[in-house]
Amino acid sequence: MGKLIENLKNWLHLETAPVYPYPAIDIRLSKNLKLHIVGSIHMGTENMFPLSETLLNKLNQADALIVEADITENHSPFPHDHNQYSPVQQRLTDNEFNLFLQCCQEIHQSPERFDTLPSWQIALILQATQAQELGLRGNYGIDYQLIRAAQAQNKPLIELEGTASQVELLLSLPNNGLALLQDSLVHWRANARSLQTMIGWWLDYQPNNRAVLPNTFSQDVYQVLMSQRNADWSNKLKALPDGNYVVAVGALHLFGDNSLVAYLRN
Repeated sequence: MGKLIENLKNWLHLETAPVYPYPAIDIRLSKNLKLHIVGSIHMGTENMFPLSETLLNKLNQADALIVEADITENHSPFPHDHNQYSPVQQRLTDNEFNLFLQCCQEIHQSPERFDTLPSWQIALILQATQAQELGLRGNYGIDYQLIRAAQAQNKPLIELEGTASQVELLLSLPNNGLALLQDSLVHWRANARSLQTMIGWWLDYQPNNRAVLPNTFSQDVYQVLMSQRNADWSNKLKALPDGNYVVAVGALHLFGDNSLVAYLRN
């Protein structure tokens, strides 16, 4: 029976992950290509440092660390934008603009400062500032800590896309990313709850009592920022040379029908 189960695993190219003290899953793409995929949160709290010994041991044994992008680089990935944009109030409906004003008040930001920015950048600033108001900081993010740990070991670092490609993706969004801004406003409270849920996973992970994260993207935005990226990442991971890898991607990429895990298992 044991041999039959092992053959079944080989045929499906997956392994059932043991219980880890953080959100993660093990997937075997071939006999000698194994991935330890971690559901990262890009900003964290002070008590999320240091990382779990279990995860650090996984990294020690890995041939390389794979991340979405090397976020430890100091330069800003955002291009110098000399375009002229209409005031935020003109881009939104009355209800959306009222939500925008409420968000700005909550995070102590002047609404006027956003009038000169593209909508996608406004969305990112709102989301990042919301996370900071909840006590999260970038240097406590899981992928940031993993990258620093890998650098300390001179461990190879592989980027799935890199910051420049991420910015290009945002620049490709229709209407300068207006839908992303609208999603951020409409799902403001849900995004805050999701952040708190993911923090809880890293502080006290209960694999049998895991809350499902809501989808707070409209269909078009989800297709560009989630589904298509998951498909691209899956192809890159499947093309890796044999070895053991730790893969850190945002936790949202591990859920849903078009998740990274779903593409890898297809």
